[in-house]
Amino acid sequence: MFYPRDMQGYGQFPVNAAWPDKAKIAVQFVINYEEGGENCLLHGDPASEAFLSEIVGAAAWPGQRHWNMESIYEYGARAGFWRLHRLFTENNIPATVYGVATALQRSPAQVEAMLDADWEIASHGLKWIEYKDFSREQEREFLDQTIALHEAVTGDRPRGWYLGRCSENTVDIVSEEGGFDYISDTYDDDLPYWRHHEGKDQLIIPYTLDCNDMRFATPQGFNAGDQFENYLRDTFDTLYAEGESGTPKMMSIGLHCRLIGRPGRLAALKRFIEYAQSHDAVWFARRIDIAQHWADTHPPQHQTQRPSKLSKSDFVDTYGGVFEHSPWIAEQAFDAGLGAANDTSGGLHHAMKIQFRLADSSQRLAVLNAHPDLAGKLAAANRLTAESTSEQAGAGLDSLTDDEHQTFTELNQSYMDRFGFPFIIAVKGLTKSEILTAFKSRVQNDMDTELSKACQQVEKIALLRLKDLL
Repeated sequence: MFYPRDMQGYGQFPVNAAWPDKAKIAVQFVINYEEGGENCLLHGDPASEAFLSEIVGAAAWPGQRHWNMESIYEYGARAGFWRLHRLFTENNIPATVYGVATALQRSPAQVEAMLDADWEIASHGLKWIEYKDFSREQEREFLDQTIALHEAVTGDRPRGWYLGRCSENTVDIVSEEGGFDYISDTYDDDLPYWRHHEGKDQLIIPYTLDCNDMRFATPQGFNAGDQFENYLRDTFDTLYAEGESGTPKMMSIGLHCRLIGRPGRLAALKRFIEYAQSHDAVWFARRIDIAQHWADTHPPQHQTQRPSKLSKSDFVDTYGGVFEHSPWIAEQAFDAGLGAANDTSGGLHHAMKIQFRLADSSQRLAVLNAHPDLAGKLAAANRLTAESTSEQAGAGLDSLTDDEHQTFTELNQSYMDRFGFPFIIAVKGLTKSEILTAFKSRVQNDMDTELSKACQQVEKIALLRLKDLL
């Protein structure tokens, strides 16, 4: 059973972003332009806006205009935008605008200023409303309307997408549309990545809700500009240090005209920009620039075999022998749900060993007894599994002298008499001498100690086999 969430990502060793000019960090500012696209009776909505304003904890007013809320949004268009425009243009900082199409439609002077500044205008949806309850069909209709209106307003169709108040279907729907260089409706990484959906590779450039001035408008968020500035500095310093260590990342910063555009907050943003500019090897980029770099430098790579995407029968056929003669472990691991985190040898081993450990004592004992003796009768009769044959041959157990064979035979019998299951050891990488030394030592263990060691060796053998398969 496929588990669609990806808990793996780039894992312990992220890809080297290889930013232009060997930059140690990519800093990317987003200006969300939502003013005039928010919930409002004048826009045909059933209630007033209640999200991201100076009125913390505001509630929507069904059937009524909220004059105070409307005027706060208007501040963003009338005053806040122009403060941000001056700050970014005077400091030669490129920006990406997440533009709500209907908001852009109502702001001709601001759109002209965005275009003159060569800011990227990505799409922020048709309206700044909640989309979680939309049907797929309705959301796709809105997507098509968004693209058409955005192009009519700006002169170009949007190449980037961030809906923000999205549904569980948004990323799939936008990917299926096929015309976007990137989608940003995720918050799951510090680097872009490719997402494969319906035969297409879609670039995802994750966004941020922590380095975001929206926290001025949320409970336990930023109360003053210096808190925002300090948080941005700490984030920058951490990511910059990682870049110096060879794993450069991306820092996204989310801004809203009606929030950061207030005088008491803009000063903090200005100080952070000056701080970031004081460092060398910093790439200030638009999101479309990052998308183009990633497509050129890190094109999609397709894993030839993804365990999590196999059918159950194919999965069991492929991995059912990882635990000796115990395909039920593979079956139960599949039924428990496999995702991207299980598409590596370590990740799949994690899923399978959990099922082995959850089994009752009789089931685990059956797994132990499914293993052959070392250099025993099954080996002599060529009745080992292909995996066991290869492993024992690799340790030289298929070419024993008569004396060595006699020693193994005696130890096998002694061990079986004492514990009731065969001696199990992951022989890969061991010599005959090392195996015999371990055999002679472990046959002296008490039952609990040896049962534990045997189970550990079963898991180790499974991991080695998975490494060969993957």
